[in-house]
Amino acid sequence: MLLAWLMVGQSAQAAQPRVPQQDSEVVEVLRERPLSEQERAWRSLRAQARVQPGNAQLATQVAWQAVRWARQDGDPRLLGQAQAALAHWWAQPAPPYEVRLLRATILQSTHQFDAALLDLRALVQQQPERPQAWLTLSAVLQVTGRYDEAQQACAALQRAGAPWHAQACALDLSSLRGEASQAERGLDVLTARAPRELSGYLDLMRAELAERLGQADRAVALYQGLLLRESDAYTEGAYADLLLERGRANEVIDRLKGRERNDALLLRLAEAYAATDDQARDRTVEALRARFAAARERGDSVHRREEARFTLRLLKRPQQALKLAQLNWQVQKEPADARILLEAARAAGNDAAADEVRVFVRRWGWSDKRLEGWL
Repeated sequence: MLLAWLMVGQSAQAAQPRVPQQDSEVVEVLRERPLSEQERAWRSLRAQARVQPGNAQLATQVAWQAVRWARQDGDPRLLGQAQAALAHWWAQPAPPYEVRLLRATILQSTHQFDAALLDLRALVQQQPERPQAWLTLSAVLQVTGRYDEAQQACAALQRAGAPWHAQACALDLSSLRGEASQAERGLDVLTARAPRELSGYLDLMRAELAERLGQADRAVALYQGLLLRESDAYTEGAYADLLLERGRANEVIDRLKGRERNDALLLRLAEAYAATDDQARDRTVEALRARFAAARERGDSVHRREEARFTLRLLKRPQQALKLAQLNWQVQKEPADARILLEAARAAGNDAAADEVRVFVRRWGWSDKRLEGWL
């Protein structure tokens, strides 16, 4: 979860040109509003950076803003623009610190976790007193299931002068290591004491933990509070999943209509259409089919979890979904990754194919009510 909150779960490669597979495929949605002052300022800054391609300060300003917007909107082209801003240094083995941190951020968002870890470990060796690299490192280690190493990175945050983040990091990790109830209490206390600017970060942790503990009403309230303050693609997707689980597909449709550019949100919208027998189901399924096919042609494996879910729940092809879910589990190990592998294995009549998930869950002591029926 921490990884998704800090960074973008979309592929920079998704910004590459593609050829539509069908006449009905939406290639672009034209802007429906004028540029904001912030957007105009960013475009001006980007133009300056193009004229001075070796100016690291300009390039990183452009790239960080693109990354922030990509996290908020889930628009993969913004990550492509962030990477383009760093083109002068992209292939360098040891670029300037800020450039390298940005490169690690983009690499993790394309699920190139090993490459991201190379950069992040070099950064924390280079300047161990800077907390952002430790925070990003702990997040990547957690999402890949390397909990012992992640714990060390959480501890390093305290030494780097980020005590609130260190506590949040440790509590989030402990919630996945057999101490979910204790972590819940700790997060409640931390939220009451921590600076206001961390409230959204902590509330997202609390919402996801409430779901894992089977506290759906509490999770709903936390998600709603978050989305009233600021809507981002990741939180919208997490909330949509909870609504779908509770049979509230019509609310998902109302929330996600108009956000079809984001593949993950389009998937949830398609599931909501399917649950309500809405005639828009076929159109969204075909759009998703085309997007996943285009991703495979690019060699983009970022959306394997979503593709496995799409293949299982909407295309009804459990064997194919199982293969995708297994490939995805090799890369990342979050509760949602476990769920789709368990679900696909059951549907394919091959429960043993998910035994590696069961071993992992038992080893670390996960508490997740959503998985109990599948384990």
